[in-house]
Amino acid sequence: MVEAVRESIHFPSEEERILQLWKDKDCFQECLKQSKNRPKYTFYDGPPFATGLPHYGHILAGTIKDIVTRFAHQSGFHVDRRFGWDCHGLPVEYEIDKSLDIKGPDDVAKMGIAEYNRQCRQIVMRYATEWETSVTRMGRWIDFRNDYKTLYPWFMETVWWVFKQLYDKGLVYRGVKVMPFSTACNTPLSNFESNQNYKDVQDPSVIVNFPLVEDEDVCLIAWTTTPWTLPSNLALCVNAEFLYVKVKDNSTGKVYIMMEARLGALFKTEAEYTIIDKFPGKTLKGKRYKPLFEYFTKCGDTGAFQVVLDNYVREEEGTGVVHQAPYFGADDYRVCTDYNIIQRDQAPICPVDASGRFTAEVTDFVGQYVKDADKNIIRWLKEHGRLVNASSFKHSYPFCWRSDTPLIYKAVPSWFVRVEHMVEKLLENNDKCYWVPEFVGERRFGNWLRDARDWAVSRNRYWGTPIPLWCSDDFEEVVCVGSMAELEELTGVKVTDLHRESIDQLTIPSRCGKGVLRRVTEVFDCWFESGSMPYAQVHYPFENRKEFEDTFPADFIAEGIDQTRGWFYTLLVLSTALFGKPPFKNVIVNGLVLASDGQKMSKRKKNYPDPGLVVQSYGADALRLYLINSPVVRAENLRFKEEGVRDILKDVFLPWYNAYRFLEENIAFMYNESTAKPSDNIMDKWIQSFTQSLIQFFKAEMDAYRLYTVVPKLVRFVDMLTNWYVRTNRRRLKGESGSEDCLWALECLFSVLFSMCRLMAPFTPFITEMMYQNLRHLLDPASVEEKDSSSIHYLMLPQVRECLIDKRIESAVSQMQSVIELGRVIRDRRTLPVKYPLKEVVVIHQDPEALKDITSLQKYILEELNVRQMTLSTDKDRYGISLRAEPDHMVLGKRLKGAFKSITASIKELKNEQLESFQKTGSIIVDGHELHEEDLRLMYTFNQTSGSSTQYEAHSDAQVLVLLDVTPDQSMLDEGVAREVINRVQKLRKKGHLVPSDEITVYYSCEPAGDYLDQVIQAHMDFILATTKAPLKAYPVPKGSSVIVQEKTQLKGSDLDLTIVKGAAACKTTLHGPACAYVNIHLKLDNKEQEGVILLENPVGDNRLDVAKLRQVCSSVFGLNKTKFSVFHGHTEVTGSFDLLSLNGKTLCVTSGSKPGDSVVLDSSLACPYINLQLANCQPAECQRGNVGTLLLANPAGHNILPHNALPSEVAKLFGLRSRRLRLYLDDALTHEIPPESSAKTLDGKTLYVRVLPTTAEA
Repeated sequence: MVEAVRESIHFPSEEERILQLWKDKDCFQECLKQSKNRPKYTFYDGPPFATGLPHYGHILAGTIKDIVTRFAHQSGFHVDRRFGWDCHGLPVEYEIDKSLDIKGPDDVAKMGIAEYNRQCRQIVMRYATEWETSVTRMGRWIDFRNDYKTLYPWFMETVWWVFKQLYDKGLVYRGVKVMPFSTACNTPLSNFESNQNYKDVQDPSVIVNFPLVEDEDVCLIAWTTTPWTLPSNLALCVNAEFLYVKVKDNSTGKVYIMMEARLGALFKTEAEYTIIDKFPGKTLKGKRYKPLFEYFTKCGDTGAFQVVLDNYVREEEGTGVVHQAPYFGADDYRVCTDYNIIQRDQAPICPVDASGRFTAEVTDFVGQYVKDADKNIIRWLKEHGRLVNASSFKHSYPFCWRSDTPLIYKAVPSWFVRVEHMVEKLLENNDKCYWVPEFVGERRFGNWLRDARDWAVSRNRYWGTPIPLWCSDDFEEVVCVGSMAELEELTGVKVTDLHRESIDQLTIPSRCGKGVLRRVTEVFDCWFESGSMPYAQVHYPFENRKEFEDTFPADFIAEGIDQTRGWFYTLLVLSTALFGKPPFKNVIVNGLVLASDGQKMSKRKKNYPDPGLVVQSYGADALRLYLINSPVVRAENLRFKEEGVRDILKDVFLPWYNAYRFLEENIAFMYNESTAKPSDNIMDKWIQSFTQSLIQFFKAEMDAYRLYTVVPKLVRFVDMLTNWYVRTNRRRLKGESGSEDCLWALECLFSVLFSMCRLMAPFTPFITEMMYQNLRHLLDPASVEEKDSSSIHYLMLPQVRECLIDKRIESAVSQMQSVIELGRVIRDRRTLPVKYPLKEVVVIHQDPEALKDITSLQKYILEELNVRQMTLSTDKDRYGISLRAEPDHMVLGKRLKGAFKSITASIKELKNEQLESFQKTGSIIVDGHELHEEDLRLMYTFNQTSGSSTQYEAHSDAQVLVLLDVTPDQSMLDEGVAREVINRVQKLRKKGHLVPSDEITVYYSCEPAGDYLDQVIQAHMDFILATTKAPLKAYPVPKGSSVIVQEKTQLKGSDLDLTIVKGAAACKTTLHGPACAYVNIHLKLDNKEQEGVILLENPVGDNRLDVAKLRQVCSSVFGLNKTKFSVFHGHTEVTGSFDLLSLNGKTLCVTSGSKPGDSVVLDSSLACPYINLQLANCQPAECQRGNVGTLLLANPAGHNILPHNALPSEVAKLFGLRSRRLRLYLDDALTHEIPPESSAKTLDGKTLYVRVLPTTAEA
């Protein structure tokens, strides 16, 4: 059953109602049931942690995933959507360490791993309920019942299987990785942890000399803020491209080599040094130098103590020579590995223990804590002549978030997966993936892959999937376990859980006589688990083998741009290593959602609105559309602004809802697409064509995953539907142009709204469902293909009906819109509200075809711009208009810099002909510079001698020039004031919560009486009545009237008091002039000259004429039969879709085709005698709506005079009351019946009140 649509709507409340509907019908599961036999579309959902609450980044990614998977379902696929949870790793341990005040490994050892992991397990799903509530409230359909968690034993078992495959392929080895290290907690930290606690500190800053072996009088000098790393120095690094100098210190006579750009780091003035030589850094490559210390001199045999090259050396700090201690710096390690100074599988040269103290190799400082040793090392350097300069340096440095002590970077033994050998294969597989946007895959991700390093997959943690390696004490014998069954076979113990507390104590007998093998203590990096999720979520290969292999790679994944170094990378590495192919076919990458000030969103700073409150205020659909219709879907960043969400309601949802409400208020039929009659109205054809073009575009772009092109088109479509189609066709949709035209318009609007709901359903699932739940009751059941159509989300996408696409009509309407929009800009510029009519709009276009298109839509242009006449031209010179140019200061100023000022003057001197050529070609040479469209702004100016500058105001776009005649005209100003009165009445109607069908009377008073406003109202009474469809009467309001609403306002210096009352009196009013719109006709044809009248509507608002019907009536009235004739208003021929109502009261000339001469007198008074008629006690019948009409007593003038006895039957015909008996009265109190033999002359101009007598049955 169709429900009445409320005038106002609270979207969040409606969404809650829809959520309940989905829950009651179990719509998501029903969707999956309906599609189970369709082709499968595979989607992988990256698992979030449930230890924190969802934020805008999660909401954005979730919305993208929901849109694409809903679209896939609508396109005929079965889409399993399983939610996943990341349950292991640091975020969980961090929470436990914080709550239990755990400082390091010793504290964990005291409480035991079993208890520690039990605590972790308890909080893993802390916010799971909030996540499910939030995800569901956002309208996302995903399966929480059939989820996967990385802590499930079956998930962990597949992770073991993945690792075993890599191990068997020789891709696993034990090496070291330089990591942030907490000496207080004796443990490495992840990059995430190391970024938790930065502080500004004062560290020692030293410059040290390194004499060249080839000439010990020449020294390379290097700078460092970590003197404690100098005992481990193995190389010096310079930048190959920068200039270096051999420079003499004038005060000491010593000769140094350093970067030229960094001379200021050692010398204050140029007088302090003398440059001996200059050369690029690459000439230093391979030069050997004398080691600082003797501890590791044996490394010189493998290439240590030489100069190496790398572009990470910068010119912003230091001396341009960087000392390399490869086991205490990630860049140092990388560079020294590249030069084979160290090998990945060699014993590390790392003379610092887990507590941060020097080991025995560093004999001079053994046992000293590294930070405390800095001052002793500096003293040693000074004593041995190696110190050039010592000072202090303030910088930001990472501290341990647990112990609040400085971190060091230190080599830590790790288990690695070999990646570097398969970089080419990774790039090849990446090329098989379709990235949106494309540049992310090509550049950001592609560049990351090109520099891919072996992956350290182990972590010295507790709560995670244990690495399944059992080793001998010397690591010579290693067994990799790939399943629980294999573990049972090797250990003799059956386990049901794979966490450390369940397996750490298990041993495997050695096959090489090395006693027993024990499991290594490390667990997997949680990225290894999430990278294994395609296989682990289905427990492959232990279960679902065929199902997985049939649907791998995934059709689609989506996450934020930060995952190019995270999930996207680990997925690709593992799938390439396991199967040699990519893990996904299509990926959408979103940008980051930032606070409105461009900063990262921070709970501590409270710099963003709570997502829950935003949804509560504006609804999930508004938030979804705001996020999706933003740069963030192009992998750019979005500055989140709450007002942006509010604007979606104001600019998109409310107009869309009002169009839907308008349809529901007027529709009364069952719609069937296949039986609907095609309309011949140009605006119907346009919106149908526009809709089908949109469907075609939508499918192509959604198939290409380009949400960033689709969403703006959908939003624009709402504007096209509401602000163009509905706005320009309101009268037709209300039935004011006859029942057949009304049916066409309503069928068209229903069709478009229904198509739009299906297109928008994946993007705004709530509002589309809400509308559909009403619209579906108006659908002919025979037209619905789906068996179950009780939710819009069960329906497939609409098919493109190419037969309805007419690009010529779309182009014509686009031209019309340009003209109207340009005209509106002119009105705004001159502060001329549209209520005030103007004389003329001139449209200048170089393309005659475009002008023809504009002519076909003249009616709408005249109506929307409220102008009397439109003139078309291809000649702007006729109106004294020329082009001038202004530079775009921002664009050109940035590009031309110093030359900008001189070129600005030249731009302003450019001639009209030069600029016309520029318009055509898009480029122009000015002062030797080639300028393009983005560099110049073109404007139109009037030649002061032409006189047009005072009459017209101009505005243009790249194609069309519009002129508006803005000269004041008192009659037009008066009509504008009358329209202001109409506007006040309509607003008061709205304030009183009235609908158009409510019978009312409007009473008014103007103070002072008789002033300008009062005169305008009395002179335009008919016009006001015709528009408001409500009688307007002067005060006082009769006693006993039921007042609905009253308001006093100011208008044109007068007090306007308006009161709206209920009651039958609402249909009785005094009319001044003909009630209906009319035109006088002056006919001069074949020596025949006559005058007559044609009513453009009758009753008021009904049976409105278009040009074709006007010609038919003209032929009938004047007996023209098959005579050819033309109709003119002034010198303009009335053709096509001319807006006849704008000619109300004017005289039209009918000729054989030639323009009428200037001698024709155009009298505005009615050419024939008439009476107005007003129904007093009844409503019209036979589909008529108006209760006020006009009857001509003769037509043409002096002919076909209506006799008195024919009056009642003609009146009955007029109101569709053919079988009813009537009485006609001269007063609205129905006391003075018209005299029996009243003549046309005595009745002319009067208003008669029609009383309908009761039928026998009524009596």
